[in-house]
Amino acid sequence: MLQQTRVETVLPYYERFLARFPDVHALAAAPLEEVLAFWSGLGYYRRARQLHGAAARVAREGFPETSGGWRELPGIGEYTAAAVASIANGQAEPVLDGNVERVAARLLALGEDPKRAAPRRRLRAAAAALLDPERPGDSNQALMELGARICTPRAPRCLLCPLEAACEGRRTGDPERFPTPRERRRPVRLSRVVAVVEEDGRRLLFRRGADEELMPGFWELPWTGEGAGAEAVDGAGAADLLAGRYGGRWRLGEPVATVRHGITHRDFELHVRPARVEAGGAVAEGPEGREAGWFGPDEIAALPTSSMVAKVLRALAS
Repeated sequence: MLQQTRVETVLPYYERFLARFPDVHALAAAPLEEVLAFWSGLGYYRRARQLHGAAARVAREGFPETSGGWRELPGIGEYTAAAVASIANGQAEPVLDGNVERVAARLLALGEDPKRAAPRRRLRAAAAALLDPERPGDSNQALMELGARICTPRAPRCLLCPLEAACEGRRTGDPERFPTPRERRRPVRLSRVVAVVEEDGRRLLFRRGADEELMPGFWELPWTGEGAGAEAVDGAGAADLLAGRYGGRWRLGEPVATVRHGITHRDFELHVRPARVEAGGAVAEGPEGREAGWFGPDEIAALPTSSMVAKVLRALAS
């Protein structure tokens, strides 16, 4: 959960997740849809799918005992495998998370992109040289804490660092130059209309197809407009686009809320509009065979939905 997500955001999800899935067997036995529902709001849902797949394999075969064995599990990469193998299995395997990467890059005064293969090999070798083979778990955790608390991205506290005397970055007088930052991708701004159809306290949601690239199988409020032009937001074009996407004939009211939502490099402006659907069977199945249903608040909370749905519903409630 901590990959790509801040600690303060993760904690309530983590506690709720472990209360429902207290061990690997409980997680492996649970339906994927339920696992996704407990993950809803954390984003990067591929992580939850891979965690579920890894749990199923561990339940069958037992926990791995080496870094190589951990890396064979779905969703486990070099860093996670090394961290778990050193802490849980006592294997002398160096970790290279963002904090250790920064410590090693400053030690070497490495002025190259740390994500490229050759510089990364040098960083890994530096981390391995710092590792205590007798206590690899403690040693790795100490390096991660050093990066998090002392060798920080801005204003590193060099005078308190136990590695100061050997640090080439410190000798340059400007350790913050290392590692070389990667060029950030500029966000793309997009507009969407989100249509909220309500009947007797229940709202209409559609399920994304299992073969869709983003969030397959998740439930969503009907929407349109991404990359479709201004008419999709401000004019009758939105109703036609909704009909093409979900079937039926749509009638949209005036916007009642505007919600902003970011996903990786995309910034969405969501124009929330009340809506009605007439004829065409949209509430049962759209032209692409989309599953649909009416759900009350408690039912929506138990479905796998994105944080975008939660933001829109909170905006409506306020």
